[in-house]
Amino acid sequence: MTTEEYLTTAGQILSKIKILATKYHSLTGRPLGVTGEMAEYEAVRLLNLDVSQVRQTGFDAIRKTKKCIKKIQIKGRVLQATSKQGQRLGAIQLDKEWDSVILVMMDNKFSPTEMDEADRVDVEAALTKPGSKARNERGQLSVSKFKSISSQIWTNK
Repeated sequence: MTTEEYLTTAGQILSKIKILATKYHSLTGRPLGVTGEMAEYEAVRLLNLDVSQVRQTGFDAIRKTKKCIKKIQIKGRVLQATSKQGQRLGAIQLDKEWDSVILVMMDNKFSPTEMDEADRVDVEAALTKPGSKARNERGQLSVSKFKSISSQIWTNK
């Protein structure tokens, strides 16, 4: 599937899922579990990335420039009015192939509000720093830590 086909078809499907996921959260107080897919779609769409092959381990999208091809892992977080401090990104696996991580922040209706990107060297340094079981064993960074090592690459403002 080409990126153009992905954007067209996934966009139609995900626009319906956004509505359902928002209603589900309002009803139950629980997420529906589609944040990752929403984040990947929005990053590919707004940053003009190419979607990677299905089941590609380590990265979700590719950024092609005249100088290089960059493999990008995409993580997403939805900030609800009731969101607690200290939210974490999903696991980042250092044994997989990727060059950078993009964090897509979304509002409670799954609309992107901000995207930040950190290079692999900075993510590895943060994950391997001694002192945190979540970082060291589970490969998780807090949103605030990720933002401190990344650069904002997109905002809706």
